[in-house]
Amino acid sequence: MRRTAPRQGLTAVTGAIDVHTHYVPHGWPDLATVAGGGSRWPWLRVTSERDAMIMVGSDEFRRISANCWSGELRLAEMDRDDVAIQVVSPTPVFFSYDRPADQAARVARIFNDLALEICAADPGRLLPFCQVPLQDPDAACAELDRCIAAGHRGVEIGNHVGDRDLDDAGIVTFLQHCAQRDIPVFVHPWDMPDSPRLQRWMAQWLTGMPAETHLSILAMILGGVFDQLPPSLRICFAHGGGSFAFWLGRVDNAWRRRPDVVGTSQQPPSSYVDRFYVDSVVFDHHALRLLVDLVGPERVLLGTDHPYPLGEQPPGSVIRTNPLLSAEEKLALLAGNARTFLGL
Repeated sequence: MRRTAPRQGLTAVTGAIDVHTHYVPHGWPDLATVAGGGSRWPWLRVTSERDAMIMVGSDEFRRISANCWSGELRLAEMDRDDVAIQVVSPTPVFFSYDRPADQAARVARIFNDLALEICAADPGRLLPFCQVPLQDPDAACAELDRCIAAGHRGVEIGNHVGDRDLDDAGIVTFLQHCAQRDIPVFVHPWDMPDSPRLQRWMAQWLTGMPAETHLSILAMILGGVFDQLPPSLRICFAHGGGSFAFWLGRVDNAWRRRPDVVGTSQQPPSSYVDRFYVDSVVFDHHALRLLVDLVGPERVLLGTDHPYPLGEQPPGSVIRTNPLLSAEEKLALLAGNARTFLGL
């Protein structure tokens, strides 16, 4: 749990870089027709020029507004909030990991192409990240390569495919491809467990999402993935890495005291905190200070979860107003670290 000196040479921020935002197109083809069958596909029920509802089959999933699909509106909001660049990533409900891989590949192609249309409003400021059919590593690598050639700047993946976590051999193959191509990866939790206890108070989002991200970081560490992948892999976990930071001491203790059952990593879990990034969406000054102390001030990136209701508004406020961060750390978190992660 080391502290690393801040990166040198950062003296000013000309605008923040937000690595965690989402888009939803203003409509798309009927996915059952495009994919060749199946039920309960997402579709968009448009209620006005500025509002719509994401539907999954006949169920309402999420109400959204025009800033999900309008590049021009996003740019106006960015100007208002002193955000220079947004990474624009898929909304995880469209991943389709539970479908046959050929269907998920067709869906990914549709949404990836629509993302480019949204970001065409200013490709220098709106940087699209694609989605891939992660259940099939060959298809995932092929779609990633197609998207990078078309103008995407990275990839967002869900944190698991059914019961396969990030230490699954096929997913590791895809991450190796990303490392070889020097493509940044953003990991977002999705498909949280459900039960009557989790259907109150948005508990799936308030407890399930942090737990999912924590579990998948552990899968990469205890499953030996970071021992297999080159240090050059640029991978970032959403929502501050979930509950991982608070419980790393417990994981280290378990690794030392029960090596017969806890993981296959070559080093203690805390030895790997410099192998990944986390975003800053933790909404609390002390929690953000803990993250910076844990992974180092060069490994935390501004993220907001814009434009969804649980996102941070205004962007970067927990960084900018944080009395526990130095001026240089704030500069690194607001923009400098993201430039490294994105290869700008």
